[in-house]
Amino acid sequence: MKYIGAHVSAAGGVENAPLNAQKIGATGFALFTKNQKQWVAKELTDENIRLFKENMLKGGFSPEGILPHDSYLINLGHPEEEKRQKSLTAFIDEVKRVEQLGLKYLNFHPGSHLKQISEEECLSHIAASLNAAIGATDNCIMVIETTAGQGSNLGWRFEQIADIIDQVEDKSRVAVCIDTCHIFAAGYDITTKEGYDRVMADFDAIIGLEYLKAFHLNDAKSGFGSHVDRHHSLGQGNIGWDAFRFIMEDPRHDGIPMILETIEPDIWSEEIAKLKEFAGLRI
Repeated sequence: MKYIGAHVSAAGGVENAPLNAQKIGATGFALFTKNQKQWVAKELTDENIRLFKENMLKGGFSPEGILPHDSYLINLGHPEEEKRQKSLTAFIDEVKRVEQLGLKYLNFHPGSHLKQISEEECLSHIAASLNAAIGATDNCIMVIETTAGQGSNLGWRFEQIADIIDQVEDKSRVAVCIDTCHIFAAGYDITTKEGYDRVMADFDAIIGLEYLKAFHLNDAKSGFGSHVDRHHSLGQGNIGWDAFRFIMEDPRHDGIPMILETIEPDIWSEEIAKLKEFAGLRI
């Protein structure tokens, strides 16, 4: 089966995220375990953790279907050592929060060179940051998200992600999330079956499908190869419904989170129902 859901609100406490996911018919979900726009947050309380786990059980959710996302402030490839260390400290805290909640994954954007250092140096900084985070934590798998390549963001070419993974010492602690809007904007065309098959073959040859542990399912307001990150509701953008059917019908993607970050929360339940239909699941 596939774990299908959306990035839901954790307002009022992380324990509310499973409840919000259950309301939209999700079988998986994403959340922020802290305010994504702040560097420091209150520690999770024993009560937060207990209620989160209780609500996970009540909703029938499995840790394998949950994809927490780290703060947007974090840049593990920052060209300045002091700021990179600040990001690393915040990232390690996020990993520890995931582990406290009994979850498996933490999704993150790899990092940006800010046009101050080379791409190669930035990728090495990201890998070094991951090695440090792995050494400071227990078992969370750190999931590198593909990007659109907007500005100086890295991770928009499969080769860049492969370079990071090559430099990670414990490869069992690293994985990849494909964001459909991002790869489309980066120049990977999944709108036809031929194109989808080619992109998956390229991913396998360059990174390895064994590292693919999640999807962000988003249509794109932005154009193909535009390097502009603009999400749209499924079927309403430049990607179209077919690509999402190809993904959901592909058995190679069973058992991993499939997370909506589309722009209309009011229709998430409809989008989830359609994705379940593609996957051959009971709605």
